[in-house]
Amino acid sequence: MGASISVNQATFAAEVLEKSHEQPVLVDFFAQWCGPCQMLKPLLETLAQEYDFVLAKVDIDQNPDLAHTYGVEGVPDVRVVVDGNLTDGFVGMLPEPKLREFLAQLQITSTLDEALEAIYADAAIGKVDQAESRLAALLQQYPDNRGLTLEAANFYIEADRLDEAEKLLATIQNDDKTHAPHVKTLRAIVQFKKITLQPEGDSDLDRAFQQAASLVLEENYEAALESFLTILRSDRRFRDDGARKAMLAIFDLLGDDHPLTKSYRKRLVIALY
Repeated sequence: MGASISVNQATFAAEVLEKSHEQPVLVDFFAQWCGPCQMLKPLLETLAQEYDFVLAKVDIDQNPDLAHTYGVEGVPDVRVVVDGNLTDGFVGMLPEPKLREFLAQLQITSTLDEALEAIYADAAIGKVDQAESRLAALLQQYPDNRGLTLEAANFYIEADRLDEAEKLLATIQNDDKTHAPHVKTLRAIVQFKKITLQPEGDSDLDRAFQQAASLVLEENYEAALESFLTILRSDRRFRDDGARKAMLAIFDLLGDDHPLTKSYRKRLVIALY
């Protein structure tokens, strides 16, 4: 875990250059009047709680000499300092996924990722209770980390703890453009898992419906779509229009641009009308 500090001309050498011999330092040259700076700063502060780096924030209006020394021409300007050497990072605003890619390129590790790897390792060797306990502790430590929320939901889906997964997914708003597509995918998987975990039905349609759901979980999407389409043609009202809803859920899994989505969406419309 890193830290977030404010530095100035007097403290720069000790807090940035010297500290960089212990762990990487990201220097965020910013200005109070700069809109992108105010968007970037909280993202960097959040990541500093998770990754092994120090975030050193420098207000260029309060420290013009530092800005001049390091050739800062536009803000936000983020530089990287390792072993006392300052190198270019990036200029301008980056969204969180790009920031994580940037940190990965620098080989700066995430303590959260390491903790998740340990949790999945526990689960793989049968220490499920220990894994769940550690996961709950992480969720308390990082309550606003949506990536962790999704990882935890996926963990519960794999363990067939679908109610817990749905509760976590419900905490992410639909207008969260970064994570909404992943939420939609996991909700679809929960839907199909619930179908497969139900007691086997008595009718041929019941059995076909459950088999089609199993095909989805096996990622045999074309066969699943074909099966659901056959059920829909046989009985549109079966399971409260369940076949149509299942096909729409598969479209969510695949995305609008997938060839199967384009093909079966047309076939679905023809079957309906």
